[in-house]
Amino acid sequence: MISFRHHAVSIAAVFLALAVGVVLGTRTHGDGFFPGTGSRQQVEDLRAANDRLTEQLKASDSFLAGSAGKLLAGSLADRSVLVFTTPDADSADVDSVNAALSTAGAKVTGRVDLTGAFTDSSDGDRLRTALMNVVPAGAQLKIDAVDQGSLAGDLLGQVLLTDPATGQARGSEQERSLALETLRGGGFLTFAQAQPAQLAVLVTGDGARADQNNRGTIIARFAGGLRSHSAGVVLAGRYGAADGPGPIAVAREEAELAPVTTVDNLDHEIGRITTVLGLTEQLGGGTGRYGTGAKATSLTVAAMPR
Repeated sequence: MISFRHHAVSIAAVFLALAVGVVLGTRTHGDGFFPGTGSRQQVEDLRAANDRLTEQLKASDSFLAGSAGKLLAGSLADRSVLVFTTPDADSADVDSVNAALSTAGAKVTGRVDLTGAFTDSSDGDRLRTALMNVVPAGAQLKIDAVDQGSLAGDLLGQVLLTDPATGQARGSEQERSLALETLRGGGFLTFAQAQPAQLAVLVTGDGARADQNNRGTIIARFAGGLRSHSAGVVLAGRYGAADGPGPIAVAREEAELAPVTTVDNLDHEIGRITTVLGLTEQLGGGTGRYGTGAKATSLTVAAMPR
């Protein structure tokens, strides 16, 4: 039997895909670059279609926002999630992700905000030194995790995410506090609260500065490091983050980052819902590349039994 989730997400996905396709097409061709005498009329027709489908896109977002309770309710019950953000993450996107997680029944154990220094290769040596000084007793760092993103994800994954096999936190509260306070003191992150969690969401922005000092690669590899020590990680951002040197683009390009689920339309309701569904999919052993950006393989997660 087709569930409400299947029906709602399927309709909205098709609807949104059509709308986004026309909107993007008009952005590409809407400046009058058409040969022939009918070019002006073609532009006007496309603009009218763009306006109409933009309104439909808004309606789709509104529909999904109203349906989120039924789509997500209980999907992450008894699960814990820690939220990380990059410096360019939009505050509205972060708030929306937290709201979606709460709707799904997840316990959000805190939020860690990475700073510009964390994602800047010019601060790499300083960050690596700080990380190596707070390795908990018994932690095993990967010998190939030498770049700052991989190393930071490797360490913080063990410090802040629970063991997928046992569900237990690694290390002591004192060791977690030392790691976080040292990195905060070095200007690499800020946090108000950060307790161990089973899952993580890394919220990024639109990739606008991803090409500066390897920021996109550092963020993507940080997500990969977290994923190697957790039950699931979703890297979620906006369309631009899936292009060029953006972190989502890097995560989709590098084979070793394939276990990280990516979502590139977080500024729309379907992206927020997909972020949560992506975590539930990972708990079942799956992963995906979702959204409308480059190398996305689907708009959203396939319907799963409730």
